[in-house]
Amino acid sequence: MSREIIALGPRVSPEIPPTLPPMISTDYFPPPSPSRVIWAYLAGIAVGLVVLVIIVKIFVTCVKTTTRAIVSYLQASVAISSTCAKMITRAIVSYLPASVALSLTCAKMITRTIVSYLQASVAISLTCAKMTTRAIVSYLQARVAPPPPPTLNEVRVWDIDVPTMERFLEELAKEKPVRYTAEQLCSFTSNYATKLGSGGFGTVYKGKFPNGVKIAVKVINRSSDRAAEQQFMAEVSTIGRTYHINLVRLYGFCYDHIMSALVYEYMENGSLDKYLFSDTQVIEWEKLHEIAIGTAKGIAYLHEECQQRIIHYDIKPGNVLLDANFSPKVADFGLAKLCSRNNTHVSSAGYRGTPGYLAPELFLLKNYPSTHKCDVYSFGMLLFEIVGRKRNTIIAGTDSIDFFPEHVWDEFEKGELGAMTLSCGIEENNREKAEKMAMVALWCVQDSPKERPLMSVVVKMLEGEVEVKAPPKPFRYMYASSEGSNTH
Repeated sequence: MSREIIALGPRVSPEIPPTLPPMISTDYFPPPSPSRVIWAYLAGIAVGLVVLVIIVKIFVTCVKTTTRAIVSYLQASVAISSTCAKMITRAIVSYLPASVALSLTCAKMITRTIVSYLQASVAISLTCAKMTTRAIVSYLQARVAPPPPPTLNEVRVWDIDVPTMERFLEELAKEKPVRYTAEQLCSFTSNYATKLGSGGFGTVYKGKFPNGVKIAVKVINRSSDRAAEQQFMAEVSTIGRTYHINLVRLYGFCYDHIMSALVYEYMENGSLDKYLFSDTQVIEWEKLHEIAIGTAKGIAYLHEECQQRIIHYDIKPGNVLLDANFSPKVADFGLAKLCSRNNTHVSSAGYRGTPGYLAPELFLLKNYPSTHKCDVYSFGMLLFEIVGRKRNTIIAGTDSIDFFPEHVWDEFEKGELGAMTLSCGIEENNREKAEKMAMVALWCVQDSPKERPLMSVVVKMLEGEVEVKAPPKPFRYMYASSEGSNTH
């Protein structure tokens, strides 16, 4: 049937172009089997599923990418917003203190300006009032006072320069001590309220003059043996005649049937001994060297520059006082004596001075005269204590005595004086001065007074103006006395 249709094709349908190829016969393509159709159908479904899965994956990937982009955008936006907020907050916070500080500064400047203006106004008003008052007083004085006679050349009191007169009177008062009453001293010391110290001869109190100058009032203990009177006369007759920067100044005294007292300048830092023998080193060694020189200058003035030579007889650290600047002043002239410059020695009855600082001729070597060289010996013992910053004599046991000056001589003989000064706590930069001071001390404590230098020479040696030569051996009298006692 099919073949016939194919054969008769041209005839049945003459409208088909004759150029078309004849249709292929179905003999070459047999109809597919059902299994193949099923497998092809399944394959098409599988391909469709794969394509669908791919499309879904692509869609999911696009969604994820879009979501991440949105999240990143949102995070960036939040971070940028937070940063901007912080920057704005910081700018506001920085601006507020600056504004407050500027406001406070402006307020302070305005307040100061107002106060300065008020002070200037008050000062100008007071000045104008004073000038007006003086003009009125001058006018009234001119109107009331009668004119002076033409023949007299008078000078009115108010025409004198008052400050110049006051200075003149103050300088005049320095020339001699002033005699005060017991009532005045009671007023100066506020009824002896502040006690500074006490000793064998009396008690020292702190006081103040009406003009504000601080003073030290030494009330002397009276006794039946007239020792207090002798000390009183010794101090007034010696320190009352002198005025030197390194001597404590005597302002005045009081002597009546009630009391005997001396009025001195007040020394802020007390005596030298409390600094030498304390555990803490308050004063540097350079300052101690200056104190030694100043003390030597004060003693040299007593010996060589006063009209009458003054022998102190009690030079020791306790009698060297220090002012507010730690400048030294020799004090306590209760044992002092006046003597003529021409006298080679003075007579001394009794025991004078402090053990440990006494020259040997005062208590042992009677073949030597008592002269101003006693003070030189005492000053040498003081120099030893400045070098060692300790007392010269220390009892270590029942039979052991540590005598520091003898130790200094032993080290000098061995040529190890520098090492000894370093062991005393003196620094290397002060070693040379310390060695020189130790050698000067050895010269001052020579047995023979003639071998001891003058205090003016001691000053030059300490200041480096004079070469310090090797001293002879001192303290020979100790060995002589010990040998004598052993023979007996």
